[in-house]
Amino acid sequence: MKKIIRLSALLASALVITLGSASCDFLNVADDYFTDEISSDSIFTNKRNLEAYMWDISRMFPDEGLLQINPHTPGIYATDEAFSLVNMSQAYDGMAFVLGLVTPTNMRGFLSYYNRNYMAIRRCNDILANINKPQDMKATERALDLGYVHFFRAYAYYRLLLDFGPGINVGDEVLDPNGSTSYYSRPRSTYDEMEEYICNEFEEAARYLPARQSIMNFGRPTKGAAYGMIARLRTYWASPEFNGGEAAHRYFGNWKRSTDGAYYVNQNYDENRWAIAAAACKRVMDMTDGGNPMYKLHTVQASSETPALAPGVTTDPDYYKPWPQGAAGIDPYHSYADMFNGESVIPSNKEWVWARYSGSLTGDQQCAFPIKNGGWNNECVTQKVIDNYRMADGRTIDNSSSTCPYSEEGFTSQQRTFSGYRLNSGVFNMYNNREMRFYASIGFSECYWPMTSATSAGDHDLTVTYYYDSPNGKQQSDHDYPITGYVCKKFVHPSDAWQGTNSRRMDKAYPMIRYADILLMYVEALNHLTTTHTVTLGEQTYTLSRDVNEMQKYFGQVRHRAGLPAPSIDELSDEAYTQKLIQQERMSEFLFEGERYFDVRRWGIYEEEDSKPITGMNIEGTKDTYYRRVVPNTARVAQRVVSRKMVFLPIPDSEIRKVKDMDQNPGW
Repeated sequence: MKKIIRLSALLASALVITLGSASCDFLNVADDYFTDEISSDSIFTNKRNLEAYMWDISRMFPDEGLLQINPHTPGIYATDEAFSLVNMSQAYDGMAFVLGLVTPTNMRGFLSYYNRNYMAIRRCNDILANINKPQDMKATERALDLGYVHFFRAYAYYRLLLDFGPGINVGDEVLDPNGSTSYYSRPRSTYDEMEEYICNEFEEAARYLPARQSIMNFGRPTKGAAYGMIARLRTYWASPEFNGGEAAHRYFGNWKRSTDGAYYVNQNYDENRWAIAAAACKRVMDMTDGGNPMYKLHTVQASSETPALAPGVTTDPDYYKPWPQGAAGIDPYHSYADMFNGESVIPSNKEWVWARYSGSLTGDQQCAFPIKNGGWNNECVTQKVIDNYRMADGRTIDNSSSTCPYSEEGFTSQQRTFSGYRLNSGVFNMYNNREMRFYASIGFSECYWPMTSATSAGDHDLTVTYYYDSPNGKQQSDHDYPITGYVCKKFVHPSDAWQGTNSRRMDKAYPMIRYADILLMYVEALNHLTTTHTVTLGEQTYTLSRDVNEMQKYFGQVRHRAGLPAPSIDELSDEAYTQKLIQQERMSEFLFEGERYFDVRRWGIYEEEDSKPITGMNIEGTKDTYYRRVVPNTARVAQRVVSRKMVFLPIPDSEIRKVKDMDQNPGW
């Protein structure tokens, strides 16, 4: 038996990610990763070895916080959320995807990502086939490990489904690495077949997983994590792109499995899918821990620094009532900002349905920091995102009030501080009177950056500008400047600094799914019901209908947490208008959380939304000419590709050539 190396580290961490090259996929199933630690004939001799082998599966999953540099999914730069002029020679595959540089023969980092998911699946199947061999395992320990393995297997297929479409389902089979070509040749599953399999796997995992984890085990899957992933899958499954109707016809109407002619994507609308999605969300919402809700929105109690709620709101009669019925008594800025920037205690945040620490997310924030203070200054938020944020009283910028006016003329005349956030004097009025999520998330010209961990002069308490001739403007670099005039500060703590004496960064967590997502998906699912449905999940039966009071209650919680009024009953009475409100809300609530990429696709509006021009401020100008909307002056904007085929990444050409029954994604 070879010496066990790093075993304690493998056992101590729920999700340890060690990046490296991958050589194993559906075809190349020989797995030699673990031979450096435990010989293959010793893996299942005892509990210690088996669990080391099991937790090592986590190396095959990416750090989900990799949103920018070498992302695991096309993500933020492949949407209308973000843009960058960064050099893509070695990274930024999401930017490469939207520029049309990713092809079946040039997958860039996505090839490794595709391969690693199948590596994880094979490892799971190996464990499931041998889990009864260790004689020193208690029944409860074996059951818990079964939960983790089923979860890992479901998660690998889940990631493949979202990014590459339905794949080849190998079931419980541990493939023979020496099989013939015909042995490996098998067709892909349809979307519905893969959806059902993954949901069943998460259900199986939930049978064995604990309801909650200790703080020391933060990041390990729980029953709620499994249920949360089912809720998301069911919501996607019910959405127009994958549930018949015009969008499904437009994208997938000619995509059939070559072996039997089955449609890969359902072409007949089924309203009951929305009921199943609503029930899956409600199951998470109803979970309890010691008689208290298992999950709830993250809030911070109001203080003397909390600004008063916006005056004059009449559309929401509960707006001025205490949280959670209304928006009073909490600090909306800190309630949103502190769960992302590392201020709140990460492991005890009840909004995380499933989350984990992310060193990649912390490191990626260097992209947002000013170049003159150790950053790369090239993470650019689009004007479309800025315009989507509401005014402080909940109105849109096109319908602002006299109490919270919107203006694209002039500048603020005095400095204002609220919830510890400093809004400078001399700030363009476009950025005044906006909702708190805007200030928690967006860096704009004349924005104040504390960077208080740095103690050397000139490295903290700075006002950053992006005018052409400013220290962080275009004149200083050929690509390290915000081409739109905005960066994302959502994951930046006031003490974070990249340059100067004592400069440090707070640890961050990345949420794979949070409670706000569950609530908004629940409202979305109810919105599309036209009759009463009864759905049974496990031993629980749910009766569901388009209840506007129920929709307002939970939509309102997300709005109230942000310091905004809930949508009115009149607004929610219209299905199409409610869907529009949900789309707007998700764009602001989940900025840079990887949701937008999948949302516009599942809604069938990807081409419509991504075809709209990328715009921002005029970074070619000095302060006098900076504040006007322009299409950035770079050929890269014109090179962006919006193509129907890009609803999925292509399947690697090497797979298609070797497996005769495996069909390529449409358009590729």
